[in-house]
Amino acid sequence: MKKTDLTKVKINSKVGFFRFKEIGNKYLLTNDFGFFAILTKKEFKDFLEGNLDKAGELYQKLVKEGFIKDAVGLDGLIQRYADKNCTLLMGPNLHIIVVSLRCNTKCVYCQASSLPADCIDYDMDRKTAKKVVDLIFESPSPVITIEFQGGEPLINWPVVRYIVNYAKKKSKDSSFRGRKLNMSIVTNFSLMNEERLNFLVKNMVSLCTSLDGPEHLHNANRPLPNLNGYKITVDWIQKVKELEKKRLKAGKTVYNLSALLTVARKSLDYPEEIIDEYRKRGFEGIFLRPLSYLGKSGGEARDKIGYSVEDFLKFWKKSMDYIISINLKGEFFMERGCRIMLQKILTAKDPGFTDLRSPCGAAVGQVLYNYDGKIFTCDEGRMIGDDTFVIGDVNESQYDEIVWNDKTKTMVNSSMLENLSCDLCVYKPYCGVCPVKNYALYGNLFPQMKNTEWCKQNRFQLDYLFDKMKDLKIKKVFESWT
Repeated sequence: MKKTDLTKVKINSKVGFFRFKEIGNKYLLTNDFGFFAILTKKEFKDFLEGNLDKAGELYQKLVKEGFIKDAVGLDGLIQRYADKNCTLLMGPNLHIIVVSLRCNTKCVYCQASSLPADCIDYDMDRKTAKKVVDLIFESPSPVITIEFQGGEPLINWPVVRYIVNYAKKKSKDSSFRGRKLNMSIVTNFSLMNEERLNFLVKNMVSLCTSLDGPEHLHNANRPLPNLNGYKITVDWIQKVKELEKKRLKAGKTVYNLSALLTVARKSLDYPEEIIDEYRKRGFEGIFLRPLSYLGKSGGEARDKIGYSVEDFLKFWKKSMDYIISINLKGEFFMERGCRIMLQKILTAKDPGFTDLRSPCGAAVGQVLYNYDGKIFTCDEGRMIGDDTFVIGDVNESQYDEIVWNDKTKTMVNSSMLENLSCDLCVYKPYCGVCPVKNYALYGNLFPQMKNTEWCKQNRFQLDYLFDKMKDLKIKKVFESWT
């Protein structure tokens, strides 16, 4: 069947709504329930014309997954759709607190535009911290996650400790019964000590650090003046990993340490070495994150540390090929960005990752509270460097005023894929957009998405995943990640 033959096909009335694209000599179909099907050209034509064998396995599969309209399984499809979109009704669950804008490292790509450690008046005080926590607990979300960021949050340790204690106290109120409180901290470990670590572990605050690969890369991207930042980081990683093992052996709850990679220009030549560093440190996965070009990674710095989306995707593909080869040899190791996409593709539940939601998580999934009490739509919103994405202030704003803020509504409107050309894309059920990045990089909340680096990256990655899943061995590897 030639491609132009589709214009002559008379579509059967029982064909459900779907999107499609050619992949090789077959067709990929997706629908809003999150299901996908890969059909040969003949199967696709027969599907459109209603000529599939109704007793056949393919027909029954397409009915069950909503590609063919039939009352059979309708309740299950409705429930799946509800499960996929349940996060939209919960209210913000991720609450990022910037306890200090100061930092003692000089990362070449700093997205937060952190200030030197000796600056003053850039720390959150207890009065503001209390108001932040009180406002957070007004969210109706069944799960509240408080994440400490900076700068370097340990620079303002007294307020971190105060928030942990106060939030735990609030979580014991009868009004919070049946809900869950999670806490985490993102730290470079340089200001960690045994007392602080024990406090965080005892109070179930999960730890996340940054690791950019082998020593030469980490120290080049994340210089710590007069100190070996890499050695400090990996030494604390080892200590935390040992503590995890002791707690696990004693039957105690363990929140496994996680680490984040940021891919700068120097990283592009070392995909296998970076992955091997993570394996060496006992991690079971890695998140291959490109530069955001927000904060200090944008502007003139982009010419020094940046790269084209094509160069990043070459690095990403080499990394993924290597990761898959590791898994095929029997070792479990995942790419966390792909895991999020695969959860959306292969499971009934949506992971709720804010960048791959429609609408995105800004203001309705996550909120950021700056050191001075200003409330931003999201982490990216504060990286613009001005008040464009400010939706309130803890000193004067009520929860309802944040939720119904005109900027909140604008973020929702500008990140709904139905309002963009993305609505026509076969990958719409698995994708999302970031209005803040669109505004920062293109000066527009509604750019031509197909021409953006974000779209090029996501389309390439999803093409790769669907192509690889044709190999059943690799598909089993991907299923193990979900």
